[in-house]
Amino acid sequence: MTEEIGKGLNVSNVKADADGKIRLPVLYRLDGTEDVDGKNLLKFEMHRGGTITNTDLLTVDEHGITCWARVNLDGELVKFSPPQPMITAPLKKGTAWNFDGHAGELKVQQHYDVIGEERVDVPAGKFQAFKIHGDQTMPNRMTIDRWFAPGVGIVKDVTTMQDAKGDLLQRISLELADMPQVVERPEVKSDIAPKKLLVSVAKDRFGKPITSFSANTPEIYARWQGQRLREGANVKAVWIAENIGEDFPQDYKIDEASAVATSPTARGAFTLARPEDGWMPGDYRVEFYVDNVLVDAVKMKIVQ
Repeated sequence: MTEEIGKGLNVSNVKADADGKIRLPVLYRLDGTEDVDGKNLLKFEMHRGGTITNTDLLTVDEHGITCWARVNLDGELVKFSPPQPMITAPLKKGTAWNFDGHAGELKVQQHYDVIGEERVDVPAGKFQAFKIHGDQTMPNRMTIDRWFAPGVGIVKDVTTMQDAKGDLLQRISLELADMPQVVERPEVKSDIAPKKLLVSVAKDRFGKPITSFSANTPEIYARWQGQRLREGANVKAVWIAENIGEDFPQDYKIDEASAVATSPTARGAFTLARPEDGWMPGDYRVEFYVDNVLVDAVKMKIVQ
């Protein structure tokens, strides 16, 4: 990825090359699928510097490549209404399409034209590709030039933003450096990724957080508070017994409960009542999920 910054943008703490450009390696990776509103979507993650900067949730079919939603750096799920065409099939010179819709609450207007076929040279090699030119008029002015090689995918993408006078604000160029291959998912730095939930366990709903409970504790509360949750997100807690004796397997699932977040900072508590014979002493943990993605866990002990 190569980034050029115009004079009108604040670029403090950003190191540029001698020619004024910022060059960073990025990795796009297909990380399985995710269900959004009952539709199974491909998850294309963009990794940069130990963090996931965004995740595109796509379908790839006979109609082309369509983006249904995107997860941004803050973990917020932004839906496209209607779904946004990125590549329309079949590709041929003269093909055109529009996107007139919303990205979350933002109004977006874009128009794309297939200019034709040409050879494009990128670090991964030379490709015969369709050149696609896009113009965005809302919410800000932007041009998108995209080169799509059949059988490979997008091998080059240049997005340019200009001010009302036509002066450069920012240009981001992506060029394919290696042919697609199967690789392990890069490590994501936990101190960079924003937390979606603040979590704790306690003896009551508003008491002090603790991690050690007696075997006769009446109830254990798994408490959570949202941090940048999307409205309508599913929050789930799963109680797991890690090691409580020979009669139970390791990581035995005791119970689970879930709730729907009504706001980005919604909060709640799940309650697990003591069994009739009391808690089995041992090691436990409570796992917290947002939209079926594990986001945090709290370890706890039950003692005599």
